[in-house]
Amino acid sequence: MVSAVGLGAMDTPHSPQAAETVETALDLGVNFIDTARDYAGSEFLLGQVVRGRGAAGLHIASKTFSHTINGSQRDVDRSLGTLGVDRIDLYQLHDISTVEAWEEVHREDGALAGLRDMRERGHIGHIGISTHSIEVLERVVESDAFDTVMVEYSAFYPQTARLIERAHARDIGVIVMRPLGGSGRTSEMRGRIAAGYEGILTPANLLRYVLSHPGVATAIPGARYPSRVVENVATASASAPLTAEEYRELEAAAASLY
Repeated sequence: MVSAVGLGAMDTPHSPQAAETVETALDLGVNFIDTARDYAGSEFLLGQVVRGRGAAGLHIASKTFSHTINGSQRDVDRSLGTLGVDRIDLYQLHDISTVEAWEEVHREDGALAGLRDMRERGHIGHIGISTHSIEVLERVVESDAFDTVMVEYSAFYPQTARLIERAHARDIGVIVMRPLGGSGRTSEMRGRIAAGYEGILTPANLLRYVLSHPGVATAIPGARYPSRVVENVATASASAPLTAEEYRELEAAAASLY
């Protein structure tokens, strides 16, 4: 079981309050943090925090960018050392967003075989995949190869809603990336709010939008500062699901932004 709101830690290291941001998330009950081998400084940051306070109750997910058996296993080994843990709860194939990439990782010498071997040896607990492709997402949903799938879903990008429902029905955990639409949109929204905007298109309502989908296991908004984590956790703790009218209004407002 993971918290409804996790922490996307790709950009967290690029902040003077990086460690405090992670500590705040853990103090507020966030128990799922997503990272990757190639997110500069991210695994190292999490390893420093884990070594300081322990990993009890924390579920870390990392990723390999490699499509080969040897590359994926090397990445798991490096992640274990950098994070300072004996076992990583979830290891994912990163951005498998073309049919060619899907076929590469499924080869006999592909990355999926490498992760399966690492799972059998007890180094990882579960195998996941991330994708930006509807076509690949359909293949994931029909496959029995993955425990989780990471997809984009938001009022800016509602196209994955149907497949999230199908994944959930097949007991595939759904992790939502970019729930607030991505850093560029978030910055623009915050600027509009600071200038007096009082409409429905806010980061809090966008997070409510994602969490209102019953098939979503966790959403992982990125955060570089503790205040953002506090806002996200407060939204998840206090908000009710959106009504059908609010869904439509928020999607329309998102479409009008860009």
